[in-house]
Amino acid sequence: MQYQTRSIVQESLDALMDDEMFLSDLKDAPRKKAFSSLGAVLSTPNKIHKSFLRIVLEKGEIVRIPAFRVQHNNAMGPYKGGIRFHESVNEEEVINLAFLMTLKNSLHDVPFGGGKGGVVVNPREFTPKELNLISKKYVQYFADVIGPDKDIPAPDMGSGEREMDWMMGEYKNIKPGQPYRGSFTGKSVINGGSLGRREATGKGVYFTFRYTMSDFIQKQKSWLEKTGSPYAKTALDLYEKPLKVAVQGFGNVGSVTALEAYQCKHLQNKVVSVSDRHCTLYNEDGLDIPTLVKYTASNQGDLPHTDDMLKESGIQADILHRDEVLTMDVDVLFLAALEEQIHNGNKEEIKASVIVEGANAPVTADADDYLNEKGVIIIPDILANAGGVIVSYFEWLQGRETQFYSEEQIYKKLYDKMQGTMETILPKYFGDPHSLRQNCYIHSVMKLSTVLYKQGKLF
Repeated sequence: MQYQTRSIVQESLDALMDDEMFLSDLKDAPRKKAFSSLGAVLSTPNKIHKSFLRIVLEKGEIVRIPAFRVQHNNAMGPYKGGIRFHESVNEEEVINLAFLMTLKNSLHDVPFGGGKGGVVVNPREFTPKELNLISKKYVQYFADVIGPDKDIPAPDMGSGEREMDWMMGEYKNIKPGQPYRGSFTGKSVINGGSLGRREATGKGVYFTFRYTMSDFIQKQKSWLEKTGSPYAKTALDLYEKPLKVAVQGFGNVGSVTALEAYQCKHLQNKVVSVSDRHCTLYNEDGLDIPTLVKYTASNQGDLPHTDDMLKESGIQADILHRDEVLTMDVDVLFLAALEEQIHNGNKEEIKASVIVEGANAPVTADADDYLNEKGVIIIPDILANAGGVIVSYFEWLQGRETQFYSEEQIYKKLYDKMQGTMETILPKYFGDPHSLRQNCYIHSVMKLSTVLYKQGKLF
């Protein structure tokens, strides 16, 4: 992943080097030096914080749990990024995710830098009391490096508003008399959280797909027909046709995305498959997503994965292996689970014409290149799953201004923000040889580089 980070930065800078409009006052040797500095600054984090949390389990045993907080870059504003609770967390992963947060905030004009946190735990193996202690210990160990104007954590995989409430409460205890509402986002509404924050990422994921495949084509159809782009051909072939949809992952992101697809009136969607850690559910006539959402809410987030559970839920579906969702014969595949789900081992089996990344980095670089060459439209994580950080920004603002928006206002602000980004990026993508991911990276690096140069940080 570290190599991939350097590669993203270098490829973006290479594309910008010959753009005479970019940093136009830098010529010849000074320009080369500045670009060399940019490569060094953007491909490495500012700070890496690591601790081992000392936790006393309820049975009396003491364990030491590795925990991280990586602060990649704060040129655009305070560091911002989630705290992941997962057994696969490692330092390299957290560094890479912090880097991607920097690019994501830059892409969407969110005035935050990039950060990320992680705790090496499987939350399902700990009691609520133990998770409360882990959350409080995390704040105790990193209290000096986080804060409303320094580094603002949020939920990520394995954590949620409960953990953010606990962490904010501990931050308040440690920093008495100081502003605390903006120390964490993704909190419950009663603790200063924003309406719509939990659903924001999933809604944003679906909105980027809907805007690309409906609104944008409607506005630009005649132009798209003339571009000769393979991506334009894919989009036009699917435009105004019934679409078969599959969603990998049925947690906070995947379940909301599936429900948005099920309820969408702009496109003719049929959600034929969803999956989680246990299974894939499939029904060629379409799944009853609202009923599945209600079922998982009452069953620890799990889909029905036995015949008895299916009967209890009232869902008509076939139960398949959990990975079969990836290779379904569908038009659209939403990836809302873990990293590296589409890779060299299965890339040739992928049948979807459109892939939307609700998770972080679910498609490996090699698979991404292969699918792009086939004309598959891949809406990348940096573009698609920014809804969470955008609404976190709104939450942070609401806490500072002590005025709060309605859920309807939040979603309108979210969609307006994401639409503004796509109106900038999509014309370049459909008229350019670069992939949508590369276009997003280049645009983000361009904005970051301009800010760093103007702040005098390249000397």
